[in-house]
Amino acid sequence: MSKKNNAKNTGSAKGSADGNKTIALNRSARHEYHLEARYEAGIALQGWELKSIRAGRMNMGDAYALVKNGEIFLFGAQITPLSQASTHVVADDRRTRKLLMHRHEIDKLVGKVERDGYTLIPTAAYWKGNKVKLELALAKGKQSHDKRQASKDRDWQREKERTMRRHNKNA
Repeated sequence: MSKKNNAKNTGSAKGSADGNKTIALNRSARHEYHLEARYEAGIALQGWELKSIRAGRMNMGDAYALVKNGEIFLFGAQITPLSQASTHVVADDRRTRKLLMHRHEIDKLVGKVERDGYTLIPTAAYWKGNKVKLELALAKGKQSHDKRQASKDRDWQREKERTMRRHNKNA
């Protein structure tokens, strides 16, 4: 009986000790694109990149993914090297990184990108266990009038919530 209690305690303590799992977000993706489907992909990283990510030095503002020879690669993601990085490694902060996915997922994405005109946009990087994962979104670009309409809708929702709060506070 005591073994079960110990197992429960260690499991819950481990879950609470993880902390924040988000590494980087691409906040402009929702503004620039209609995001349709999301996929999870691993990233092939070098040792110095992992150390930099642990220090919080990843930026995905201009990042995008492309399909080449039946594989998916991440372009434009910046991982700034640490000053203590190994001296025998030449650190390229914007190098092309291979994304790791199942073959059936890659085939589905290749079809959507090549035939239907979708774009692959990374929206978030996060920890899953001790591995770095990337959330890829299948997206279509927004026109400028779509962006204005989305901005108007967001402002209207905000104003509506303020009015409801004032109304409920007075009632």
